[in-house]
Amino acid sequence: MSAAQPPALMAATADALRDRLIGPLNVYYLHGTEHLQQTLLAPDLIDLVTPRPLFLSHSDRAAIAQSHSTNWIEFVPAMLHQAGRLLTEHIDPECFFVTVSPMDRHGYFSLGTNADYGASVIRKARKVIVEVNRYMPRTFGECSVHISEIDHIVEHDQPLVEAIPKAPTEVDRKIAQQIIERIDDGDTLQIGVGGVPNAVLSGLKQHKDLGLHSELFSPAMVPLIQAGILNGRRKTWMQHKHIFTFALGDRALYEFLDDNPAIVGYPASWVNNPDIIRLNDNMVSVNSALEIDLTGQINSEQIGDRPFSGTGGQLDFVRGAYAARNGRSFIALRSTAQSGSVSRIVPRLLSGAVTDPRNDVQFVVTEYGCVNLKGLSIPQRAKALIQLACPEFREQLEREATSLGWI
Repeated sequence: MSAAQPPALMAATADALRDRLIGPLNVYYLHGTEHLQQTLLAPDLIDLVTPRPLFLSHSDRAAIAQSHSTNWIEFVPAMLHQAGRLLTEHIDPECFFVTVSPMDRHGYFSLGTNADYGASVIRKARKVIVEVNRYMPRTFGECSVHISEIDHIVEHDQPLVEAIPKAPTEVDRKIAQQIIERIDDGDTLQIGVGGVPNAVLSGLKQHKDLGLHSELFSPAMVPLIQAGILNGRRKTWMQHKHIFTFALGDRALYEFLDDNPAIVGYPASWVNNPDIIRLNDNMVSVNSALEIDLTGQINSEQIGDRPFSGTGGQLDFVRGAYAARNGRSFIALRSTAQSGSVSRIVPRLLSGAVTDPRNDVQFVVTEYGCVNLKGLSIPQRAKALIQLACPEFREQLEREATSLGWI
């Protein structure tokens, strides 16, 4: 997944396919990188590789565009906390590729940035091939893999892929401010990816004793840890430890992770398990969405008929955070898309992709306000969500909600 996808192994496999040294492959993964796009997802391999991602990235979408085939990449719906089980019990992989850090004196490699499903699959795949890369940080938790568990080793040093976060826009900051006002000292956080989550993190500099239990470890978290704001002191579960399942960012982030005993990676089956998430009192989850309908259903993964990303761990944390004592779950989205021409608040989801059922959604935030949907009837929800829409679309939404019998 992501930064742990091994570029040399993928390139060698692509060449072997071209030379007909190996037969067609089914390739399962999450969040493809540019290296995957340039190797196993190259257009000339379309008849030899069937990609089956559990979550799509920008590189995956670019590969689809290059292939001129909308159905080449076969998306597999999955929640992140079930990925390890899905890839071992239902798919039964014959071979697993992953990047690891150099071996220590005890014979252990580290999965570094990516415990996610790697920590589960590496012990179930029939054959394991690792790419040892000195740029992969050594991390703690359940990230260690002994040499006896590995079939083959390739050594290849190459800087890890980087994801440089974009600076938040003014709209991002407006949305983030409403979430920041609802985060208290001592809360434990899960923060997703995007402009709003980054703006939330950058706005927490006056808070105290925050904790971290998050699927993603991102660059915006580093300054808060260095300043002692994110310290885990008041966590009720894994106190003083910053919990993650995968990390993605810049080189400075990877260097910060290296040999840092306070930051521990565990499989997504544990980190993203709602029953584990709820063990932290005052758990706060912040994630983004593509659209929401007037009953509260969230779509975070599909645009029209096209898969855009995936469920990932969003629903895991929506449920886990709300289940925690004094827990809060936020779904943040801009009110419009396509330069203001399309409303992200819609009467009904037409894509067919429901990331978060309306029963699970708690706080919804746009630049026009914040509403807690828990306990609201369908008419109350429709009226509240229309007020979160861009003013240009509110009258039309009211008409459509009326025609549907909701108000």
